[in-house]
Amino acid sequence: MNKVFDIQRKFRFTVYILLVASLTLIGFSSFVFIQSLRLVERSRQKIYVLDNGQSLLLALRADISDNRPAEGRDHIKRFHELFFTMEPDKQYIENNVREAFYLADGSVRKQYRSYKENNVYNQVIASDISMTLVTDSVYIDFSAYPYQFCFYGKQRIVRKSTITMRSLVTRGELRNCSRTDNNPHGFLIENWLITDNKDLETQKRKSF
Repeated sequence: MNKVFDIQRKFRFTVYILLVASLTLIGFSSFVFIQSLRLVERSRQKIYVLDNGQSLLLALRADISDNRPAEGRDHIKRFHELFFTMEPDKQYIENNVREAFYLADGSVRKQYRSYKENNVYNQVIASDISMTLVTDSVYIDFSAYPYQFCFYGKQRIVRKSTITMRSLVTRGELRNCSRTDNNPHGFLIENWLITDNKDLETQKRKSF
């Protein structure tokens, strides 16, 4: 009888040992699995790039959403600089306008046609006018999509005898689109409209 009890105790002890060992292995396996998932997630936050084809550099990838407001402002600023910067050079104007078209929809082409019909570009070329743009501020409302924006700036118009400062206020919408070489920020300006574009002051140029 004692031998039977002794066998039972040893059997229970063996079962307990196996149970503890199994739980330990399950816990260790779970820990390794969780750590592996974290390692994979961290690796997705990194980009490996070649430095002149020689060495590997590790660059942390920033969360794209964190940069969207800054990218949106730069997109709008860049578009306006392209569209409103003019020199008395037909090829220069056409190249700028062509680049601007990649950043916006048909509403910009409508304004372009209006300028052409009113001989704005011909006057710039014929009268040796230089037009540059100074950006004051760009406001974008990211609380609703598509994003409403307002651009505030000034045009500096240099003629042979005068320099004119002209206000420029526009508004429109931004929508997300695919990033391309011609549109690196992945935004498209829609329903664009000039709301204010009047002369502020005109000064005579100094003659030497």
